[in-house]
Amino acid sequence: AMLQRQQAGAVVDARRLIVEGAVGMVEQALARIQQEDIVELDEERKAAMVSNLLVVLCGDRATQPVVNAGTLY
Repeated sequence: AMLQRQQAGAVVDARRLIVEGAVGMVEQALARIQQEDIVELDEERKAAMVSNLLVVLCGDRATQPVVNAGTLY
C-alpha cells in the first residue's frame, strides 16, 4: 500500500511537471505568433489552438497528423 501511494504521488508530480511545461510552451507559441505577426487568431481559434497543443503536449500516446481539407471559417 505504501509503495502504491509513493508511485501515485510520483505520477501526479510527473504530470504536474508535464502540464507546467506544456502551458509554458503554449504561452511562448502564442506570444511568438503575435510578436512576429505570423497569423491573426480570434479568441475562438486561439482557444482551439491552445486546446490542441495541450492535448498533444500532455498526451501519453503518439500523435497522428490530421489534414484539414476544408476551410477554417
